[in-house]
Amino acid sequence: MNRFFLMLILFTVPFYSSAQEKAVKDSTYANGYYVKRLKYFETLPVQKNPIVFLGNSITEVGQWQDVTGLPNVINRGISGDNSYGVFYRLDPVLKQKPSKIFLLIGVNDIKRGTPIEDIAHNYERIILKVKHDAPKTKLYLQSVLPVTESILASIYDNIRNPRIIALNKLMKELSVKHNLPYIDLFNVLKDENGQLVRSLTTDGLHLQPEAYVIWANYLKKMKYL
Repeated sequence: MNRFFLMLILFTVPFYSSAQEKAVKDSTYANGYYVKRLKYFETLPVQKNPIVFLGNSITEVGQWQDVTGLPNVINRGISGDNSYGVFYRLDPVLKQKPSKIFLLIGVNDIKRGTPIEDIAHNYERIILKVKHDAPKTKLYLQSVLPVTESILASIYDNIRNPRIIALNKLMKELSVKHNLPYIDLFNVLKDENGQLVRSLTTDGLHLQPEAYVIWANYLKKMKYL
């Protein structure tokens, strides 16, 4: 009888753990667009040692080859993605052995009400995975951008600059802990009131094309590109 219960536990626990992981994936990031975008990435030619811009819609919209002038830049942004989604799609990114990854993620986590500490924990999971699976890849942590709070739609009610600043503070601490570059885009794109410059945004959150030029020029100025 004891052997029976032992075998039952051994077979049940892995199944339970797997189910729990799947539930987390399905509830946080694995929507139809995410899956479709991943399938699209699979159809693209594999580049050798690319420079990867990794993130959500803010990254996806960027015309990175145009604004950087670099042919080996690839865009791995997925609209609506969050820190959970980035972690679970790292494998195909790291298989290309990128020379650099510019990571920007977190605002959709804030939108959903995810605690700042949980987002930072996911950042550390991403950092550790990149270091373990692609030790030659240089990972750059880019701060979450400011927003123009006065024109944000109601669906973005959770997104406020003090929360962004709090997350960026934890991200900067992680950059020191893991000896990684921290890129302070918040202060590059904010106005005198600490808001995203109004002329650089379409809706208070997403960026106008000229903002990407400022972004890329800053990366060049700081010798990151």
